[in-house]
Amino acid sequence: MEVRLQKWGNSDGIRIPSSFLKSLNLKTNDKVDLIQEKDRIIISKPKKRHLTLEERFEMFEKLPNNEKGSVELYDWGEDLGKEKFD
Repeated sequence: MEVRLQKWGNSDGIRIPSSFLKSLNLKTNDKVDLIQEKDRIIISKPKKRHLTLEERFEMFEKLPNNEKGSVELYDWGEDLGKEKFD
């Protein structure tokens, strides 16, 4: 399919037909991979990768509500056994 490059701010862009997006299960603001191979531009869905525990903690630490004392504790109810929480 041939499309036309169009000016978008200081960059150029293309419009991707909705039928393509639907078939790839892509929506507005989804991230895609953009690769240049010789005279081609390849747009693809990023491969899902599992985050390491360290990456998950880094993401958690960047959350806006993660200031000391701002995280509410969950009340699990009365103790049922010999568990002890300080």
